[in-house]
Amino acid sequence: MTYTAPLADMRFALREVAGLHQVASLPGYEHATDDTIDAVLEEAAKLSGNGLAPLNREGDKVGAKLENGVVRTAPGFASIYKEFVDGGWNSLPFDPEFGGQGMPWLLAATVQEMWQAANMGFGLVLLLNQGAIDAIHHHGSAEQKATFLPRMISGEWTGTMNLTEPQAGSDLAQLKCRAVKTGDHYLITGQKIFITYGEHDMAENIVHLVLARTPDAPPGVRGISLFIVPKLLVGADGKPGRRNDLRCVSLEHKLGIHASPTCVMSFGDDGGAEGYLVGEQGRGLSYMFTMMNNARLSVGIQGLAIAERAYQQAAAFAKSRVQSKDDGSAKPEPVAIIHHADVRRMLMTMRAQIEAMRALGYYTAAGIDGALKHPDKEIARKTQDRVDLLIPIVKAWFTDLGNEIASIGVQVHGGMGFIEETGAAQHLRDARILPIYEGTNGIQARDLVGRKIAKDGGETMFALVSEMRALADEMKAAVGDDMAAIRTALAAGADALEQATMWVAEAAKAELVAALAGSTPFLRLAGTALGGWLLAKGALAAQAKLAGRDGDPRFLEAKIVTARFYVEVILPPALAQLGPLKAAGRTVFALEEAQF
Repeated sequence: MTYTAPLADMRFALREVAGLHQVASLPGYEHATDDTIDAVLEEAAKLSGNGLAPLNREGDKVGAKLENGVVRTAPGFASIYKEFVDGGWNSLPFDPEFGGQGMPWLLAATVQEMWQAANMGFGLVLLLNQGAIDAIHHHGSAEQKATFLPRMISGEWTGTMNLTEPQAGSDLAQLKCRAVKTGDHYLITGQKIFITYGEHDMAENIVHLVLARTPDAPPGVRGISLFIVPKLLVGADGKPGRRNDLRCVSLEHKLGIHASPTCVMSFGDDGGAEGYLVGEQGRGLSYMFTMMNNARLSVGIQGLAIAERAYQQAAAFAKSRVQSKDDGSAKPEPVAIIHHADVRRMLMTMRAQIEAMRALGYYTAAGIDGALKHPDKEIARKTQDRVDLLIPIVKAWFTDLGNEIASIGVQVHGGMGFIEETGAAQHLRDARILPIYEGTNGIQARDLVGRKIAKDGGETMFALVSEMRALADEMKAAVGDDMAAIRTALAAGADALEQATMWVAEAAKAELVAALAGSTPFLRLAGTALGGWLLAKGALAAQAKLAGRDGDPRFLEAKIVTARFYVEVILPPALAQLGPLKAAGRTVFALEEAQF
């Protein structure tokens, strides 16, 4: 089963929900015309469907191999990566000063969904490079930008981030990797683990961003600095020269994403790898968060992407698998399983949640563009606050759903879903890493409650609740039972999200641990309610288009039906999280450690 980019739904989410036209009107995005956007989407769909997707299964079966210190990627990966670079795809959202095309992040997120859905094992190299570019662009010196950014933006070189060490997972205060100043550079020694595409054969050079401590650094996170450590040292002519003192010593054997080499990297086995300080000493972690925030949105998009891939395969199987008679017919002949009620329920559950994720993901990406480009600094600041609030929701809620939807995909296949040959199992295996990396989803929930809500007492979330209520008021003029049901549920979602935010904001001030105990249910409630809000916005736009005979009526009618299914079937259980998030703190710590 291959992959076909859902262009109709992508365009709808871009234009009717995320506000592409408003983004394109921002200073610097004038070239993001409708014709240009459509051309980019069409070509990306071809490359993802015809180039990347056919390599997905083989990449999973063969995986990446470490041979004599060299990592060989799966067959076809190096050639498709060259095609990717030659086509200019890597440079889409980046600064034209360094060779980028300067297109909106909203468009980049949409295209990224295609890459990740088609072949997530391949797409990870793009994700990490994007984050490394952002970190250098924001915090690097003029010389570092000139040396590294043009080739990383083109994709000739790729980037990584090296945070985790064997003794330090999410707790980066425990990092021990050392950096000793020698002349105009530092010598880096230590080991890093879980380094995605830390070594591979697709690009000429690999630019590692490494967190390390200088000898006189204080303990904890304040003692961490960020260094650029290239695989091949760059000469005065800007070209890669001799090999730096770093190497991949092993590859992890993983549950999924077999095509993506997850490396154990050793720095300084022969005295020290040359590294170059980024910005100021002791600010490495704050600099890396630039990269991690970007990466967390991208990981959320991966959750959406793998869900879409699983849904497409499940829907195709359900249309072709003939099994049992139709309960709604007197005829005894067996029918395709898509006629059976529970299969239809599963497919609708997958479809509705995917559309909600796509709407919220694109909306968040549009917010990044607004924060970067809006000429009114106060509006830009408030937009950034909203993006910061939404990022942990997008990362955690999307990736949890990516797992759930991939699992439903296996269920739709029945016993065949448990057999590797169908491919349904690969989606589930690949999806499982997403709630773990770039900060586990528990860390995202902690960030949402302990930082974002606590920071402003919930003010940014209350502003979203106000917009939900404004849309509910606007929908009073809409006609039909579907729209009435959607409006009623939207109002209930706004009420529940407001109550939950009020409780969390108060609890975070009074007893943080109690608030954190309920942080995951709160995040789930927030994501599901906000997804329902944006599906309601899409349903209203679809009804207006139907009335104006503007677009495919079957597609537009499906948007309304899907939104109603979501608010009546998906939303109510999530709103019931209000009780668990309040109650969790009473019992989460009630047992003694020895009782577990």
